[in-house]
Amino acid sequence: MRLSHPSAEDGPHMWRLAGKAGMDVNSPYAYALWCRDFAQTSVIARDDEGRVAAYVTGFVRPDSPDTYFLWQVAVDAEFRGQRLARRMLDFIGDSITRRGLRYLEATVTADNTASRALFASFARDRGAEAVWSPLFGGEHFPEGDPPHDPEDLVRIGPLGSKPQG
Repeated sequence: MRLSHPSAEDGPHMWRLAGKAGMDVNSPYAYALWCRDFAQTSVIARDDEGRVAAYVTGFVRPDSPDTYFLWQVAVDAEFRGQRLARRMLDFIGDSITRRGLRYLEATVTADNTASRALFASFARDRGAEAVWSPLFGGEHFPEGDPPHDPEDLVRIGPLGSKPQG
């Protein structure tokens, strides 16, 4: 797998992968814009044939310039079980700490044990604390079928370099 920052041409691939992975899917325009405006805070993984296998999107919070907010992690089912999400998270962690950012935030539903374990291991390996707190309850989302589950915030930091070895 090759990890890199996305380019404008990656937007349609990310949009398709979000749908294929069963995630909340934004508009195709949002992914194109994301690849233009937030490429340096996102990562894309390509297999040996150049196919998009996974991505992470995120941004620096405007009101908290030392904090990176991770928006989405998507891994194609064909490439799961290869620690690809963790490798992308390490890529982002290295990138943001080089820029002087000290915290990583994300939201996760209570039943998403894989993401919770991913963030816990990332925090542990970075020598950082992972603090969980409620952020968005059902009242923050429009009624739907099925209803949107509440999202808890994880705030990881302060971040240091990934330990070597």
